[in-house]
Amino acid sequence: AAMRKSPVSKDVDLRALARYTQGFSGADITEICQRACKYAIRENIEKDIERERKRSENPDSMDEDEDDVAEIKAAHFEESMKYARRSVSDADIRKYQAFAQTLQQSRGFGSEFRFSETSGGAAAAASDPFAASGGGADDDDLYS
Repeated sequence: AAMRKSPVSKDVDLRALARYTQGFSGADITEICQRACKYAIRENIEKDIERERKRSENPDSMDEDEDDVAEIKAAHFEESMKYARRSVSDADIRKYQAFAQTLQQSRGFGSEFRFSETSGGAAAAASDPFAASGGGADDDDLYS
């Protein structure tokens, strides 16, 4: 999602990047992508400055305006990966997986609950202190 609207060069092997970042959190991978994007922007700004400098030195030498769309290239990702780090250890991942498994097992609690055939009716209402009373309106009753 971090790169959804960013122009990524065809020379970037996203599958290789995904394999290399196995075990990285989503935030870690987002940081890598954002850093690569910043490198591409910085490179593009430097090219623009150089182009303007050349244009000011010799205005006649530049016939066309170069309006290249800056792409995030493999070199930008390679530079970004120099600073990449995993924020979640293998031990933490194992803890999260155990916790997720525990949650999956506990979700079955109450799945066998069913009202018995005799639970409804007047007998249940007489023994239920929370059943609606047949008397007059109670001032504390929010629903009458």
